[in-house]
Amino acid sequence: MKKLRHTHLRTALLAGLVLAAGVSGAHAQGTSLRIAAAGNDLGTMDPFRATSTPDIGVVSMMFNGLVRITPGKATPEAIEPDLATSWTSTDDKLSWTFSLRDDVQCHDGAKLTADDVVFSLKRAASKASSSFFAEYAAFQTIEAADPKTVKIVLSKPVPGFLGLLAPYHGGNIICKAAAEKAGDDFARHPVGTGPFQFVEYQPQQFVKLKANEAYFRGAPHIKEVTYRYILSDSSRDLAYQSGEIDLSYGRQDPNWINRMKQLPNTKVVVLGPGELFNVHLNMTQKPLDDIRVRQAIADAIQRPALVKFKGAEIAREATSIVPAGYLGHADVGLAPYDPAKAKKLLAEAGYPDGITINSIQTTLPSMMNTMQAVQALLKQAGITLNLAPVDHPTFHAQIRQDLSQVVLYGAARFPVADTYLTQFFESDAIVGKPSAVTNFSHCDIADAEIKAARVEPDPEKQKALWAEAQKKIVEQVCAVPMFELLQLWAWKDTLDFGYPVEASLSLIPPVTEKTRFTN
Repeated sequence: MKKLRHTHLRTALLAGLVLAAGVSGAHAQGTSLRIAAAGNDLGTMDPFRATSTPDIGVVSMMFNGLVRITPGKATPEAIEPDLATSWTSTDDKLSWTFSLRDDVQCHDGAKLTADDVVFSLKRAASKASSSFFAEYAAFQTIEAADPKTVKIVLSKPVPGFLGLLAPYHGGNIICKAAAEKAGDDFARHPVGTGPFQFVEYQPQQFVKLKANEAYFRGAPHIKEVTYRYILSDSSRDLAYQSGEIDLSYGRQDPNWINRMKQLPNTKVVVLGPGELFNVHLNMTQKPLDDIRVRQAIADAIQRPALVKFKGAEIAREATSIVPAGYLGHADVGLAPYDPAKAKKLLAEAGYPDGITINSIQTTLPSMMNTMQAVQALLKQAGITLNLAPVDHPTFHAQIRQDLSQVVLYGAARFPVADTYLTQFFESDAIVGKPSAVTNFSHCDIADAEIKAARVEPDPEKQKALWAEAQKKIVEQVCAVPMFELLQLWAWKDTLDFGYPVEASLSLIPPVTEKTRFTN
């Protein structure tokens, strides 16, 4: 481990020396922003394939949606126009019409039209080109009525429909001609309409962006963004303290908060929304196909201890398999910590000497130490959890290939229960299926309630259906909810984002045209 840390440190320092020469002039003028992300490399800049937190962070600066959530917030109530100036819908919420701005220019100079929007949303809805295609299954038709008008017809109502059109996951709008020209290379040379545009990518080092001077909301104050990949927490901290970084992803640890708050001219912020961490159990594989075994695992998870381990300032106990604060969340009552009961259940299932289960696990430090804590808790109940460490992009690829019995997954989604239930617990989303999303447990117990809630016009009945779905999933132990984890960031106190920073669906403070250094 010591050798690995030294390698990360050398990498960070060398990268800093390389970058310093290239950005010193811009930085001296206060127009260069240097960001450190917690990752060892870029996965993709194709917004329809960007699933990891580091990838979503860099993508968030390059694209717009038809609508957006006001920067610095993450609630459905904060939706406002983005590429669309206005929209209307029929009373049944099945037909929607969006009027587009006429002053939007793509990064390659082409004018954005309705054709680009249609192309993007159809790409988002296709499994061949999108990791989020299942969210758009109800999109029956997407058409350009004219160059400034887009019409979407749904086959059924979609709770939180406008959230699917925000620049998050499949709602990002790309430029058709550039994407068709680039082909598969688009993931490394993206073209959007956002405040910043792609310039350069150096593997395992950085992505460089520059200001989109023709941005429809005005030219950005920041002229250059360097988004660096520094997996090691200590190396990121060192880079920040040495002045190489202006905005740094933090270690999700209370000691990190206290230490960084002692640094001069530094602001430390706990950023929402919380990512809910569930341990998903593949119910099709032995011994997890026995509900008594899954119940034993649930009884062996000590949520208060995990919250204390992660830090009460940034973690809160889960109360369901849907995050708290989401529309439709229900506190369904989770199994209390009881290792003695867990051992008894294992014996009843035919495993008096315990069991061994396997998990592919990312080397991302905040997730690895979480799974190591879970590993220690399970051991006390006679459950051996073997961890197979891989880098973060490989982790995402392999868990989607159904290669892991146990999957630790932390996620924030658009804050409506349907989104979480659909992606993680509806049978259509089971990994390995043509319609797969992130149902790692192969859960199908609540399909009827999930589907019925989507078309239920009465809000209270809809909430009741969502609550019943959560209850069934918890009782079946498709997954074990543990805690919700907020994001930690530190930045120079001269950095002004232009908005109050309370939350961000992209899990990075909102870097927009308004972001600037105050002196």
